[in-house]
Amino acid sequence: MTETLTQPRTNPFADLGLSEPLLRAIAEVGFEEPMPVQAETIPIMLAGRDVIAQAHTGTGKTAAFALPILQRLEPDGQAPQALVLTPTRELAMQVAQTIHRLGKYLDARVLAVYGGQPIERQLRALRHPVDVVVGTPGRIMDHLRRETLRLDLVRVVILDEADEMLNMGFIEDVEWILDRTPRERQTGLFSATIPDRIADLARRYLREPVRLAIEPERVTAPRISQVFYEVAPRAKVDALARILDLETPASAIIFCRTKSGVDELAHALQALGYSAEAIHGDMSQVQRDRVMERFRSGRAELLIATDLAARGLDIPAVSHVINYDIPSDPESYVHRIGRTGRAGAPGMAITLVTPRERWMLRTIERAIGQRLQERTTPTREQIIKRQRELLGASLIEIIERNDLGWAMRLVDELAAYHDPAVVAAAAVKLLAQQRNLDPERASELLEEDGDQPEPGMTRLVLSLGRRDGLRPMDVVGAIANEARIPGKRIGQIEIGDRETTVEVPQELADRVVRALSRTRLRGKPVRVQVTRARATAQ
Repeated sequence: MTETLTQPRTNPFADLGLSEPLLRAIAEVGFEEPMPVQAETIPIMLAGRDVIAQAHTGTGKTAAFALPILQRLEPDGQAPQALVLTPTRELAMQVAQTIHRLGKYLDARVLAVYGGQPIERQLRALRHPVDVVVGTPGRIMDHLRRETLRLDLVRVVILDEADEMLNMGFIEDVEWILDRTPRERQTGLFSATIPDRIADLARRYLREPVRLAIEPERVTAPRISQVFYEVAPRAKVDALARILDLETPASAIIFCRTKSGVDELAHALQALGYSAEAIHGDMSQVQRDRVMERFRSGRAELLIATDLAARGLDIPAVSHVINYDIPSDPESYVHRIGRTGRAGAPGMAITLVTPRERWMLRTIERAIGQRLQERTTPTREQIIKRQRELLGASLIEIIERNDLGWAMRLVDELAAYHDPAVVAAAAVKLLAQQRNLDPERASELLEEDGDQPEPGMTRLVLSLGRRDGLRPMDVVGAIANEARIPGKRIGQIEIGDRETTVEVPQELADRVVRALSRTRLRGKPVRVQVTRARATAQ
């Protein structure tokens, strides 16, 4: 009898020429087969060639450039060896997390820098050696102007979602950054589309690039109602509360991007009186079981979770799925909303989108072949009207059952002392309380802890913004030159459409106000005000 030996299956990624530490990390992350963009891009980039890859979000392009970057890192480098530019802070965080996970066994040092995060934290991190920097153009320029970031040893530059950087007006900033990187670098350009402006950039900054075009696989979304609300980042809790008050879901899963985000949102909703429970990977099994028991029994109406925590959970069909944080790829979106609308039951999927995340929404819509319906955040009047309708419908349902025997006898007894209309009103109010409906309650806006300046800093508001062409480098340059303050001492800068906030040392605030009031930014005079929320002393 001949014995047949089964050969162990090799990791398909090994055929791409990747090292053993990377193959170990790939196996732990759960990648089984290279996606088309990975199979085509990785060998080209490992060979040191420039590449233009036309690929959508969700095609696996992050690993396609992350793995070659990691393989070619020199150990114990003292300055960044790779730079990845992304259009948004959300994508910067996602890319940095992916590179960190894939570089686990190489001890790769990865740092994400972006606006909206306290710059002091980034300055502290940049004082130590970093291998890969992932950031948005504005914040990268900010650090270059402050001389807190070195690019002279960068060997690889990646332009991720290049067409979105064009749409958001960042291409000139990208060129400014590229001009400050070594000429003998490797460059990878990844973009869903290649408009003329992007093609012109590629001709000027890439050297004999290999062109690839990766068609995304079509993903399908369940046949449920899908809507989105565009909201400002700081108004998301208020918007969600209003939506919950309007929709009054019987049960809902609310998805957040991070574990800390899950905890913060759960606490915020609980403070507003909602029956909400959080679940994520940092909780013990006992805690997770207790949360799921409360949700399945109906004692908790809202389950707030991360994608990872929700996978594999035995969760009954829910009436609503809410993407508090928009998912980073279409597959995650479809996986999330598949929790509702099961077995032919009606379902509703709601997504909150900030203005900077519109491009992510467009990517999802292209992948599922469907446009999401846009809605405006409910007003207090709409919420009151809807909740009165729900109460009325509940009362009519009880009346039509014609089973009011003991209740009518109680009303007759109370009518001897109170007007029957008052008794009926009291019954309606009691029903509203039992069903957590209160037509007179307006949604409350929570102040975010992050809306305070850094300790020892004062926040100034400038009367110019993005519509005036203002950039972080303009603000840093004006303060440094006119107020004679080193760029390293200037704190967080946030540029809005019509105004800009900047944090400066508290003891120097008056000097900055006087200096900026005498100058012009982008050729325009600027008004400067000190916000009422002043920093506490150190």
